[in-house]
Amino acid sequence: MTGKITFIQQNGAESEASSTSSDEEVLNIVRFVPRMRVIRERQNPFHLYNDEEFCERFRLNKNLVMDILQKIENNLKPLTRRSKSITPLNQLLITLRFFATGTFQIVVGDTFRVHKSTVCRIIKKVTHQLALLRPQYICFPKNENLVNVKTKFFNVAGFPSVIGCIDGTHIPIQSPGGDNAELFRNRKGYFSINVQVVCDADLKIIDIVSRWPGSTHDSTIFNASFIHAQLEAKELGSGYLLGDSAYPCRPYLMTPVANPATAAEHRYNSSHIKTRNIVERAIGVWKRRFPCLSLGLRTTINTTLSVIVATAILNNLAIIPDDHIDDVDDFGEAEDQAIEENPNALGNAIRYTIIDTYFN
Repeated sequence: MTGKITFIQQNGAESEASSTSSDEEVLNIVRFVPRMRVIRERQNPFHLYNDEEFCERFRLNKNLVMDILQKIENNLKPLTRRSKSITPLNQLLITLRFFATGTFQIVVGDTFRVHKSTVCRIIKKVTHQLALLRPQYICFPKNENLVNVKTKFFNVAGFPSVIGCIDGTHIPIQSPGGDNAELFRNRKGYFSINVQVVCDADLKIIDIVSRWPGSTHDSTIFNASFIHAQLEAKELGSGYLLGDSAYPCRPYLMTPVANPATAAEHRYNSSHIKTRNIVERAIGVWKRRFPCLSLGLRTTINTTLSVIVATAILNNLAIIPDDHIDDVDDFGEAEDQAIEENPNALGNAIRYTIIDTYFN
């Protein structure tokens, strides 16, 4: 190759290749010119949206977001301010936007002008920090609070001494792969995590178990749970959980009568169903507030489990009286899970004592 070849360097200066340079040498010179890095300007949603628009997009109001930020901010601060590092507030908002939409991470990244790989790292980090708040916001009521819970449940349909309602719900996930992938395929044919939820009369989640694959039965999850051990040891005071026919009847867990024959048994079942419906409403509110739980999670299993717990915490913080979201029910989760009843003898006796005392 002969003659002069001129090309533009990254700094704008012209440079000439030797007249004896080969085509390959010139291409190598051009190939090693680094690409200019572009830092995109990021908008502040607090300034961009009013209160109503903000709540629609992030499912929490601005004041609540700031309260949550104060609890986890120190663990989200970047180590350096180089290259316009993402602030703790924007990290939290990116995660909330993912919870609120359940969409692909590249779409969330485009909204905040952040690369999808950065979004992935942020969601994992923030979700973990939120999940660590569980002991503060997901806990079983005690003492005077337990009395208030019983009173509120009794006011629903006259069922006595109810301390919580229990149910299982499936959170769709992508196939985790590996030899154990089929363990996550539930009875409906899709991959999921089977989550055990206990709620109070205000639709708040007071206990959650989020670690079992979708093929696991509700009764198996309950028997292996910590709350089961506490109830067996009588550490949660007197009272009953209400569960559907997927659970065995125990002294601390009341289930419906399988084949009611008397008017009292029918009244018992009616009161049981109306009261236990609260947990289905609670699950419906939770999934409606954070659609990522309904649409399916495509994160790793560990991150998925953290997302489930983190959204449960945020849901508890967001629940206010007369919240319109709670009109949504979690349809069809429990009715087709019925198993043949083989109740504990003492639990069966206690159930009929309740029927004779309160519903006869």
